[in-house]
Amino acid sequence: MKAYISVDTETRKLLGKEIIALGMAMSSANVEHFIFVDKYAMEAGQEAEFMQKAMKEIDTSNFIIVEATKVNVTSCVELGYAKAKRKPIVYLQKAEAETNEVLFALSNFHILYSSPKDLFDQLSEFLKNVLPQN
Repeated sequence: MKAYISVDTETRKLLGKEIIALGMAMSSANVEHFIFVDKYAMEAGQEAEFMQKAMKEIDTSNFIIVEATKVNVTSCVELGYAKAKRKPIVYLQKAEAETNEVLFALSNFHILYSSPKDLFDQLSEFLKNVLPQN
């Protein structure tokens, strides 16, 4: 089982503890998590190639998690692509952040969290209830 994590580079740095909590919950559920911005950097003039790589990774994933605390264009494109490919979409957002109604509506599951621990607890429970049990 593999999850594609959609988050931009700036938000990735700001939400370090939350990303660690996400990774711990995924590892506990034996789900590989792929954070695209940890593997690839967008360079000027290479935007199309960057997005092609993202789409290939989404194709090989079972579902996508969009960290929507701070919405960015890349995550919007990734979510749209995943939706077109009929991939389940999990919307994550800090509870105090402004909700993007379009991204929220396009997502299949929603987790609004107040802290890294709350994110870990909610995501762990979600994975336990949604993933096939061995």
